[in-house]
Amino acid sequence: MIVGIVGLGLMGGSLGLALKKAIDNVKIVGFDHNQQHCDQARALGLIDEIVTFDMLKKSDVIILAIPVIGIIQIFEDLKDVSKDTTIIDLGSTKEKIVAFTPKVIEANVIAAHPMAGIEKFGPHAAFEDLYAGSVVVLCDLQRNSALHKNRAIEIFEALKMQIAYMNSKDHDQHAAYISHLPHAISYALANSVLKQEDPKSILALAAGGFKDMSRIAKSSPNMWSDIFEQNSTNLLNAIESFEFELAEVKKMIKNKDNEALKEWMKIATTLHKIL
Repeated sequence: MIVGIVGLGLMGGSLGLALKKAIDNVKIVGFDHNQQHCDQARALGLIDEIVTFDMLKKSDVIILAIPVIGIIQIFEDLKDVSKDTTIIDLGSTKEKIVAFTPKVIEANVIAAHPMAGIEKFGPHAAFEDLYAGSVVVLCDLQRNSALHKNRAIEIFEALKMQIAYMNSKDHDQHAAYISHLPHAISYALANSVLKQEDPKSILALAAGGFKDMSRIAKSSPNMWSDIFEQNSTNLLNAIESFEFELAEVKKMIKNKDNEALKEWMKIATTLHKIL
């Protein structure tokens, strides 16, 4: 089986490594507009060969590990692929991707979102076990033919991922709270400290709590600004919910209402009984 990966950064590069380990007789070919990423991916052994886009289109499976706007744009160049070619997009939002998938390849395109990642990015950040044990959400599979559904499921099962099924609208609403809002909060926390008069003195006190909450603020601004734009309505709703809770705790602290504050915190601790 030939798997072509478009985008050779953290997600695409890690996928190349993982697929070579998980699937027998697989050849991984790659394409990236960034020549440096191509050179690094080849040197690091993330893929077996760098190919042109036309050559990559002849793959059995094409995986789009690029930002959402790039996925939507590249669909036009994939409209002539074989009916037997499975296209898997790894975009972090799904509703717009599903809406903009050309009808001619709708049966081929599997809308997938692996809930995996770290704050580092680029080919050098890639590692073999990024996907293992993580959840992958497959959306709107009713659009896809049995061939492509089954092939995608087999690939994600080979990667030892937990598969969840969801419609794209619900996915984007949920992702706003559990992925996109935490990133917005982390960037805001980092900026709130950096804008103080002496941020270095503040950071000298930084321990586990601050480091945990600010860690994802090291994530790629290019990627996350794209995600925020593509899921803006859902993210704004999530931010408003968060602002409400901040206003509540601010009021309790200001009013020295310690009992209400403790009860508010107690409710929050029950979250991890669900996780």
